[in-house]
Amino acid sequence: MCTPKCLPEREEQKPGNIVIHAGRLIDGISEEPQMEVSITISDDRITAIDPGFIDAGDARLIDLSSSTVLPGLIDCHVHLSYDLAAHGPLLQQLVTRSTYDELLTAASNARRTLMAGFTSIRDVGGHTPVVVALKKSITAGETAGPRLWVSGDIICPTGGHADYRNPFDACLSKPHWKDGIADAEAECIKAVRERSRGGSDFIKIAPSGGVTSQGTSPHAQMMNDTEIAAIIDTAHAIEKKVAAHAHGKKAIDRCAALGVDSIEHGTFADDESYQLMKQSGTWLVPTLLVNAFQAEMAKVKPELLGPETARKVIEVFEIASKNVGAAYKNGVRIALGSDCGISLHGQNAKEFSLLVAAGMSPMHAIQSGTSSAAELIGASDHIGSIQVGWFADVIATKGDPLADISELERVSFVMKGGDVLLAQS
Repeated sequence: MCTPKCLPEREEQKPGNIVIHAGRLIDGISEEPQMEVSITISDDRITAIDPGFIDAGDARLIDLSSSTVLPGLIDCHVHLSYDLAAHGPLLQQLVTRSTYDELLTAASNARRTLMAGFTSIRDVGGHTPVVVALKKSITAGETAGPRLWVSGDIICPTGGHADYRNPFDACLSKPHWKDGIADAEAECIKAVRERSRGGSDFIKIAPSGGVTSQGTSPHAQMMNDTEIAAIIDTAHAIEKKVAAHAHGKKAIDRCAALGVDSIEHGTFADDESYQLMKQSGTWLVPTLLVNAFQAEMAKVKPELLGPETARKVIEVFEIASKNVGAAYKNGVRIALGSDCGISLHGQNAKEFSLLVAAGMSPMHAIQSGTSSAAELIGASDHIGSIQVGWFADVIATKGDPLADISELERVSFVMKGGDVLLAQS
């Protein structure tokens, strides 16, 4: 029987160096795996990578000689403070859960995500004080969770995808629901600066309608070019990237042309969209898992979605995978994102199988959730690959994910910054 060993506190680890004997190493950057490799770790960093199984000497030896070793995985589209499956219909959650509830949910989901092998994530839309507080707690070692890059509240126009007042009586609202609303150039500029002041690492905008939001069409462009450009220019001036929730072609094309850093979802993009994205260096974060999850929910638990969302879910599901395959063939840069929070936390790695089913090679799918994701985040000199000087974020699987990509859904070993959090024998 496999016995998980969870060691979230650094002081529980053995002192001194660590040597990992890796039977098969997928380092996140090479196109082929390496066999029988030794990885030496000091404190929280990788200090040496040697061929063969070296003598560990006085160092602690971790024997993964019969396993596949990889960098800690990275998910670029997560909502830690959301949990659709656990807390009922989305509209009900909006009016029954406080920010304190959201923080506790986020802390629990952070640990669940880490134990699934994801040692770094982007949280792309939680209430700013909630996700910033969680990030600080994880960084201080007070809470177990992945390394976090957070956007805070999504910036959207009145009536847009992240305007939570949409489905309710005008008299029903919460003060912070207005935090993400920005109309016209001046308000958009101010909103970016407020996110920066509040501790956000990057900016998330909603220039198109959405699937789960009420009263918006995923095809509609909800922000005009002036608003989009104001946000992108302001964010880039203060060295922050911009992620754009965009399903419809019009919003995708305009955001790409204006220099947005990533398109989240990208459902109705076409060949013209892909060329614009390549020209501007815009990444695609497809989020296929949430489409599959919601399509199933629309069949078995439609009451959790509501009729409008259920209808849109089916429309998106039918085209999303096909278009991800087309984006890959067109050479668009792809980073993994699961949209966990709307899909189930801890099941992030199911996204890899969906990317492979859409047409990506297993190795490129793995890279989308390691080195490519690190590049999108802007931290490719610290995370996303097994290299000397990088953080000792290391996972392992019993089998070979290049032969069966679903192996990534069954990680048997998790290390973050040199701390062993999961070790199954």
